[in-house]
Amino acid sequence: MKKRIAIFASGSGSNAQKLMEHFKRSNEIEISLVLTNNAEAYVLQRADNFEIPTHIFDKNEFYKTDEVIELLKNLEIDFIVLAGFLWLIPKSLIHAYPGRIVNIHPAILPKFGGKGMYGDHVHNAVIAAGEPEGGITIHYVNENYDEGEYIYQARYKIDKNDSLEMVKFKGQQLEHQHYPRIVESIVKKISK
Repeated sequence: MKKRIAIFASGSGSNAQKLMEHFKRSNEIEISLVLTNNAEAYVLQRADNFEIPTHIFDKNEFYKTDEVIELLKNLEIDFIVLAGFLWLIPKSLIHAYPGRIVNIHPAILPKFGGKGMYGDHVHNAVIAAGEPEGGITIHYVNENYDEGEYIYQARYKIDKNDSLEMVKFKGQQLEHQHYPRIVESIVKKISK
């Protein structure tokens, strides 16, 4: 029986797509559901292209009810992957999936993490600080933004003349290269 992953995303979903591509032919793991808090998110189209069911929720459903958790349990979801999901994960979901929720952050944590530090905000902060390197951090999710145990970090060099677009590009290359592989290695180790 395949292990089942749910992806939470808020936007375009390029990492979500890389995960969908990676697991499309897997005999052990499948992407079973994509959830979003944004009815306009392009990740919905990406999921549709792979014939993966989707669910759109609002703040009330996510924070004040157990409907999302019940949906995950009813679909026998084993693991949750955040891929550009911008809301803080509620304690109830963390307790329902202890050690089974991961996130990817576009910087080497603990620098440039925390509330409001996502996407271009992170990249601009890295550039403004004059950092010689950027990177990614894959980490477990806890009750605070970007403070869960680190699983994997990778770095890239920032050249003096690198634009915001170049820094984003370098970071995304690392995300797309490593996130599916790291997720697979973790999910293979969990018991069904």
